[in-house]
Amino acid sequence: MLQRLHAVAAAALLTVATYAAAAELREGHPTSYTVQRGDTLWSIAAKFLDKPWRWPEIWQANPQIENPHRLFPGDVISLAYLDGSGGQRPVLTTTPAAARGGDAITTVPLADIEAFLEDRMVVEDIDDLPHVVALEGDRLRASEGQIAYIRGLSGVSVGDTIRLVRPAFVFRLPAANRRNNIIPDSLDHRGDTTYRDWPNTWGSVASREGETLGIELTRQALARVTQVQGDVTLALLVEGPGDVRAGDRALAGGMPPYDATFLPRPAASIPEHARVLAVADTSLAAGPNSVVALSVGSRDGVRNGTVFSAWRPGTNTPDDAANRNWVAAQVDKVQLPDEFSGRVMVFRTFDRVSYALVMDAIRPVQVDDRLKEPDATQ
Repeated sequence: MLQRLHAVAAAALLTVATYAAAAELREGHPTSYTVQRGDTLWSIAAKFLDKPWRWPEIWQANPQIENPHRLFPGDVISLAYLDGSGGQRPVLTTTPAAARGGDAITTVPLADIEAFLEDRMVVEDIDDLPHVVALEGDRLRASEGQIAYIRGLSGVSVGDTIRLVRPAFVFRLPAANRRNNIIPDSLDHRGDTTYRDWPNTWGSVASREGETLGIELTRQALARVTQVQGDVTLALLVEGPGDVRAGDRALAGGMPPYDATFLPRPAASIPEHARVLAVADTSLAAGPNSVVALSVGSRDGVRNGTVFSAWRPGTNTPDDAANRNWVAAQVDKVQLPDEFSGRVMVFRTFDRVSYALVMDAIRPVQVDDRLKEPDATQ
């Protein structure tokens, strides 16, 4: 599915008309560049621009480009200046390689986000979702070729495809006026936060007392309905990627479509609660090409391609250098400024949560980092 969208992503980038103001060119930028394997449209823009998220202001379709819909390894990108009524403006053009091989380059490294596009989703509530009540042979776990018994699944017929998903994690805002310790809120087979799992995939600053933003579901398997008997549906597991256990939820239909085209844009507005909510594959921090969850979604006007800068909140620090008395130092506190960490770009959006990829960073992007405009300076 991702491969079919490679050309679409390139087209979305190359066919955007330039804005009135030219993007800022990077000092010492090359006059030409040969596309390499492993490049992305973002990384190529970063070679020419100080602010690669503003590439729509400089990249555009050009009659000199043999095929404006695709860029391949070996293509040569050249920078030129065109004179017009508005003065000089920079334009990038390409010279196709004599022999092209492999896939077109993508906007971002899709391999780093594929699992989040295909296998994860966020919903607001799971209480009313149908669930696996038992497995063939009273197994504790089931896999491809085995039967799952599902309770409460309606509106399906024999032969229909369904998805079996597992409640994995609950996203919550921090409780008011409270900085929380970094412990994941993992879910058991009932979807309850009855235990804490330190090695869990996500690490979160979310407090159990804070407002719930959503529950993450991970796809465990696809199944085909084989029998419907009253309130119980029998489904044959036909495809992974994981095993199935009692308590996994069922969703009618196959894999839903998703958008893998990303045109960078700043957020229309940024709410006060906008934070880095969680980090994938670690409980603490993320570097470039790592996935993070954000505490904003489509309800906040966030769309795929929205770019934020992430800032570590400055602390309110007692000045014990100027005050030898501990109480006086606590009264005489200094508010330290926020510190820039890096930039993230949203690639999948839900109602109140979104997934984003860390595009660049000068220090680790951490949970509870504040989100600001990509051009923010403080």
